[in-house]
Amino acid sequence: MIGHLAYAVGSPCPTLVLDARHLPRDRDALLAALGDARRWMSDAGGDHVLKVALIEPSKHPLCDLDYRFIQALPEDHGKFDLLGSCGHSVLSAITSAAESGMVPRLVPGQRVRVNVLNNGDYLACEVDEVTKESTRFTMHFLQTPPRPVSAMLLDGAPVTTLEVDGTHVDVSLVSAGNPYVFVGGKGAGVENADELFADDPVLFDRLNRIRVAAAEHLGMPTDSVFPKVAVTIPGAEGKLVVRAISVPSWHPTLAMTGTACLGVAAGIEGSIPWQAAQEAGCGDNVISVVTPGGVVEVFAAMSIQDDQRHVAWITVGDKRVDFHGSFFIEPLAHFQFKETSECLSESAA
Repeated sequence: MIGHLAYAVGSPCPTLVLDARHLPRDRDALLAALGDARRWMSDAGGDHVLKVALIEPSKHPLCDLDYRFIQALPEDHGKFDLLGSCGHSVLSAITSAAESGMVPRLVPGQRVRVNVLNNGDYLACEVDEVTKESTRFTMHFLQTPPRPVSAMLLDGAPVTTLEVDGTHVDVSLVSAGNPYVFVGGKGAGVENADELFADDPVLFDRLNRIRVAAAEHLGMPTDSVFPKVAVTIPGAEGKLVVRAISVPSWHPTLAMTGTACLGVAAGIEGSIPWQAAQEAGCGDNVISVVTPGGVVEVFAAMSIQDDQRHVAWITVGDKRVDFHGSFFIEPLAHFQFKETSECLSESAA
């Protein structure tokens, strides 16, 4: 079976993209096959590849691709998490789909619509620029019909108080793209960007404990990587300063799903991101987010309906993807044997 490797700049690692049509539909059989593939890739020097995207032509009449994200966990080649999505991997999947012919060759202005099977999201990914080396995208997280922002509060309130290390920590539990736990500077124990961006294992461990406490509060598995956790503090010149945890360490920037979720959360009055945005003097709807890896902007298209704020879509732009290549994955070869046999039979007829 042929695998494709692409890297969305700002992601913790490249994404392995596979054609779902050639893999088992049964969950246990699928994960066993992916475990074999991971062990084989590890022996070949690919142990750092912890993201897997399964794609196929969409069964949804308004979408081009069906996409399923699988997060590989570093502690065990056979252990995976299927509870969330990954925006960077979506763009890697689109780039790989174009290289393999599953979607037409990418050109500026083209839109590829993706049905995310993990959580039911619909994404419209617009091609901004194509070169020999890379492709730039803008991603739109569609909310059809527009959703009230209150429906994205996992606990029904803009602020939830958790008990962590014997103290109370205020967080905002919001889900848009992925479920997130947003923590303020006080809850994280930091006062400024320098402290937040420092290589601080104590802070990293504390955020993990906050994330686990939130998972317990929400009734989610504590050994999952979801919900994600991110610290949000006010920055200079109308910007928010954010740092998040990924697998297996700090996220180099901020996940695209996290950026989208932050864009919504900043519009929910009283939430931790809203408080930080008010203090920073951020404008309405468009938020500039400062991360360790640079600045990204998020736009949330909001309106008032029935006296409630609704979001129609969230846009995250200027994302570059580099296609690294395609290669034969030996442990998965037998899954494509039937197609190979049919092709050879036709050529002999």
